[in-house]
Order: sequence, then structure tokens, then C-alpha cells
Amino acid sequence: MTPKATILTADEVRRAMTRIAHEIVERNKGAENLALIGVHTRGIPLAARLAAKLEELEGVAIPTGMLDITLYRDDLSEISHQPVIRETHVPFDLARRRVILVDDVLYTGRTVRAALDALIDLGRPEGIQLAVLVDRGHRELPIRADYVGKNLPTAKSEVVKVKLQETDGVDLVELWDLNGIDNGQGDV
Repeated sequence: MTPKATILTADEVRRAMTRIAHEIVERNKGAENLALIGVHTRGIPLAARLAAKLEELEGVAIPTGMLDITLYRDDLSEISHQPVIRETHVPFDLARRRVILVDDVLYTGRTVRAALDALIDLGRPEGIQLAVLVDRGHRELPIRADYVGKNLPTAKSEVVKVKLQETDGVDLVELWDLNGIDNGQGDV
């Protein structure tokens, strides 16, 4: 099995993340009172990378957290009888903060909806924004990203597979045929 196409190389991933960081600073008029929360799995290292870039740009340490949305999914009964629950760790108060949810791929919008529900259960931030590395379209809910590394129109029979150094040993975004992939990672 081979990917149909390479969408982003390591350099292109780096540039996309740098551009998103600059857009965050511009839209929020700096980095004060921001917090980044990565959605399991690949949103977590992307949030850490954005936090490091924002600190480099603005000289402000940005708190980061991680969010598991498993129990908030609307398709939980279809996924598994024994879902794997991962860690949610948000070591700061959400009040008076603008929270940026970070994920790898935006597709139907259902993961983001679940993340919003999980986040609101933790507190009431001043505002919530969404940053994604890839937006592939095909929304089923009225959700859109505030920051996008790459807009990629896809067919429903295709899968966007994000690989990151922290989780996969390489930075790469590939387009695969749905029949040629054995797991749907990074594409809900």
C-alpha cells in the first residue's frame, strides 16, 4: 500500500505551523491570555509546536493542555465496546483565557464538536478558536477552523494521514485511498 500523494513535506509542515502562529498573534493582538489545547493524538504535539513558536515570537510562555474526546463522540457505540480512554490534562484555569483547540485534520466537524463539549465541561473560557494543520472539507456540522495550514479538497473515498515526528518519527502529510489504509488515524 502506498499513498496517492504527499501533501506536505517536513519543511511545508514547519512553514504551515509558523504561518498559523503568526496568524494567531495577529488575530489576538499578541499572545497574552492565550492557551493551547491539543486534541489526542496528533493535536497534542502540534499544540506544543505552536506554543514554542508563539513564545519565540512574543516572549510569552503559552500554557498547553491535552484533551481526550473519546467519551464525547457521537459515534462511540460504533467505535468499540471498550473504548480506549486517554489522558485529559489541562493544568490551568480556562477563565479569562482565549483557548485555541489544535487538531491535525478537520473533516466532518464531529471531532471538534466533541472537543467543544469536553472543553466546556472543564470551564468557561473567554473564547475558543480552532487551529488545524489540514482542512479537507466534507463538513457535516457548521464548524470551521480559524487557522488552517493547508486547505485540501478531497474525495470521501480518500484519507488524509498526518505523520508527526513526535508520534510517527517523521513529519509528513499524505493522501491515501480509503481502501488502502488499515486505520483511520488523523481523519475524523
